[in-house]
Amino acid sequence: MKINIIGAGVSGLSAGCYLQMNGFETQIFEKHSIPGGLCTSWTKDGYTFDGSAHWILGSDSGSSFYKLWSELLDMKKIKFHNHDIRIEVGLLNNKNKYGEKNFKLYTNLDKLQAYLIDLAPEDTKAIKNFIKPMRIMQKFDLPPILDDLPFFKSMIRGIKMMRYAEFLYWFLKIKNETNFTYAKRFKNPFLRESFELLYDGEEVNMMVLTMPLSVFDKKSAGYPIGGSLSFSKKIEDSYLSLGGKIHYNTPVKKIITENGIAKGILVRNDVKHYSDITLSAADWNYTVFDALEGKFANQEILDLKNLKKLEVFYSVMQFSFGIAKEFKDFPHYSRVPLEEKLVSPDGTIYERLEVHVYNYDPTKAPEGKTTVTVSFYTTKREFWIDARKNNRPVYRKAKNDFLEKIIELLDKRLGGIKDKIEVIDVATPATFLRYTNNWKGSTQGWLPGKNLLAKSPVGFKLPGLKNFYYSSHWNQPGGGLPIAIKTGRDVAKLICKENKIKFSVNH
Repeated sequence: MKINIIGAGVSGLSAGCYLQMNGFETQIFEKHSIPGGLCTSWTKDGYTFDGSAHWILGSDSGSSFYKLWSELLDMKKIKFHNHDIRIEVGLLNNKNKYGEKNFKLYTNLDKLQAYLIDLAPEDTKAIKNFIKPMRIMQKFDLPPILDDLPFFKSMIRGIKMMRYAEFLYWFLKIKNETNFTYAKRFKNPFLRESFELLYDGEEVNMMVLTMPLSVFDKKSAGYPIGGSLSFSKKIEDSYLSLGGKIHYNTPVKKIITENGIAKGILVRNDVKHYSDITLSAADWNYTVFDALEGKFANQEILDLKNLKKLEVFYSVMQFSFGIAKEFKDFPHYSRVPLEEKLVSPDGTIYERLEVHVYNYDPTKAPEGKTTVTVSFYTTKREFWIDARKNNRPVYRKAKNDFLEKIIELLDKRLGGIKDKIEVIDVATPATFLRYTNNWKGSTQGWLPGKNLLAKSPVGFKLPGLKNFYYSSHWNQPGGGLPIAIKTGRDVAKLICKENKIKFSVNH
């Protein structure tokens, strides 16, 4: 049975691997010249700039996702770096008892607890209550990944899930907690401000903080040395070794349908490729409203399109620099307050500078030199997208004007580096849209926000369309690599089930 897959991102590659393992004949059509989609890197004059993975959930056996990655990759052959400190956050209003304005989010829970109690002994109870749920999480596979069991074995599933009762009890107690509400538990003003600024002043569900930290502590959320593209290429290698085929530089113009049945795809030069099944692992908006012309969108999907249910994840302005200097002892990831507010050409006002120093990955720069990126998140992406499309001079001037401001700020932050900058690269929301087609140039799918239980109406199928499936990070709010591989696996299982094939994993 032939399956055409649209998109060679992590979800498309993963689905392709699992389908090849189960006897399907697949081929992937990708608009870009490389795999990975948003999980990508790019090289310029000897420096490599990364656009995605700062850490991989499941880099070691401390996470259930290690099992999933291991179905596709030999994880033991990938070198991961585990950070001692996740991020250093500079405070504006408060100092700790040592006169410091930087808050350090340690990845080791024992060290983090000791650090917090040392800074605020008056908040010992609240601090221990912050750490305790993460210790509970570590007892379980989270999120739980279980193969579907036949109905008559549902009791076995029930018994398996019962062991999650302790976690569920705790989860229900704090499911509506955010970093803002939790900050109010602290008496110490330094801790209160630190928690409020953990996500650049945004209010997010506490699970967004605690679940990764529980995995960081077990050293199963490491950064893959070599970066995002290197990691994506390893999945590509697995897919190709299983007999799959990839057509790069081949954008899909349309999904061919007849009488409510997906028949194939139309690519550039109006070449048609027919198949028994069409699986889109591409952008959700593009798939539903461009490739399928909105013909299979019900009211629920239209509401999603109009952002009545969920918001789209932030877009990013990323300024990347190749600097002829080492920063061995400099924080690898930090966010510090600015002396004056910074106004972006798109109108967004920033009060902090986020700097990522790749001093832990020797593959990113020549010896004695370092790759550094500065990132700004924006929801005003239309400015950049429209300017690039309709007025290139305005687009280029906006980039250059903003770049000049960033160089001045970075020069202060890194201690005089203007004359040592060898390479500069600027990526806007228009850049991410151009290369990945991700809706509105966002860097993930749906924004999870305060309600972590919010579900996306994006399913594996579309109403009224047969022989068609969909999987990507848009299937679940938050998105990212864990969702990409999980949806790729799940859609392959569904295809197997509906074609009466027992799903198996064969290396």
